[in-house]
Amino acid sequence: MVISGAGDRATVHAWAALGGAQGAAGRVGYAGAAGLGDGPLPVRELARATVGVCALAAAELGEVRAGRGVDAVAPVTVDEGAVATAFVSERHLRVEGRAPVNFAPLSGFWRAGDGWVRTHANYPHHEAALVRALGLGSATPEGLREAVARLTALEVQERAYGEGGLAVAVAGEYGAPQPLVEVVRDPGGRGRVLGPAPRGRPAAGVRVLDLTRVIAGPVATRTLGLLGADVLRIDAPGPAEADDAYADTGFGKRSALLDLGAVPDREVFEGLLAEADVVVTGYRPGALERYGLGARELLRRRPGLVVAQLSAWGPQGPWARRRGFDSLVQAGYGISARCAGADGVPGVLPAQALDHGTGYLVAAGVLRGLADGGGCALRFSLAGTASWLVREVPAAGDAAAGGYSPQPWLRESGSGYGALRHAASPFGDWAAGPSRWGTDRAVWLPR
Repeated sequence: MVISGAGDRATVHAWAALGGAQGAAGRVGYAGAAGLGDGPLPVRELARATVGVCALAAAELGEVRAGRGVDAVAPVTVDEGAVATAFVSERHLRVEGRAPVNFAPLSGFWRAGDGWVRTHANYPHHEAALVRALGLGSATPEGLREAVARLTALEVQERAYGEGGLAVAVAGEYGAPQPLVEVVRDPGGRGRVLGPAPRGRPAAGVRVLDLTRVIAGPVATRTLGLLGADVLRIDAPGPAEADDAYADTGFGKRSALLDLGAVPDREVFEGLLAEADVVVTGYRPGALERYGLGARELLRRRPGLVVAQLSAWGPQGPWARRRGFDSLVQAGYGISARCAGADGVPGVLPAQALDHGTGYLVAAGVLRGLADGGGCALRFSLAGTASWLVREVPAAGDAAAGGYSPQPWLRESGSGYGALRHAASPFGDWAAGPSRWGTDRAVWLPR
């Protein structure tokens, strides 16, 4: 049975937030065995809606490039089994048969003197900062547990952030409402005219500068790559991306290193920017502005660009400039407390749904921006997706089809990291596995 997006309030809401044509959400439907139904929050519904609007935006762009429009879009069906598998892609990954390291020993929930704290220490520099902040003699879970127990949750949080580390006090109530997406049009800018695209590749010929890390942004750009875009990820030489993270999210793109503070590398970057159609950024507000690469500056210099900005906590408020990850936003936004077990220990969503869901929303926003002719800035945040989940996404009225298994959606590919077992995209299969992070040339492919 196919469930129509017209009757799925999450799909309708997300499509409207992205500026989609009223009534078009009914052109996407959902079928297949569903996963992600565990827990008190409607993660299954969030997941399928974010992939659904991305599928619809891709179909719309294909029709626009063919000289038609959203009214010409044929019905699109999203398989919920593919969605459930993709939303936990990092768990399905195997690198030469080895399971990845998704959370380091010092990442997790810890009981403080007056509550709970969530730490994130997957990257070596974040672990070192946490060790400094709490005066740990050694970087061991036992030492961290003892240090946190002597402090309040807020003290741990502020000490960690003060040293450049990552810890968030687990909030007992939901955070303030935030928008799912903010769209700012540039009335003076139109993008490059895009001709017809091959079937199934509506973003063919589109050049995407990918300035993102970890999961949410890379999920967006690997999706755009699968849909035909030439995606070039640019990182500073350090700190390095974790190999396992890039093995999962590096599909559909190439990866090069440039130091934007060095004149020769900045000149290379400016050359790439001059020919880009889309820029996707995943750094906290203010981080790229110091290089003159904020959305306003980019649109002033390149009218017609589609600029998608992604952050953890959103562009406003006291935490806007703080670093964050899905697990920390779940803790700080009240989701971890909502998912707590009977023993009171904070819990987690059945997937890193803020990351993955926001990633598909970013991809959908970019596709919609291209369909509208470019010249726009889009702002997304993990906190905005969290706000949507707890306030706007209703539990599905339809019963989830049983019998879900990830097996039909698991693939084997070669890569720069060796043989990979990985999750397929809900939109199909990538032509090849990822290269190694930072090993590609900083050039566009020929159109």
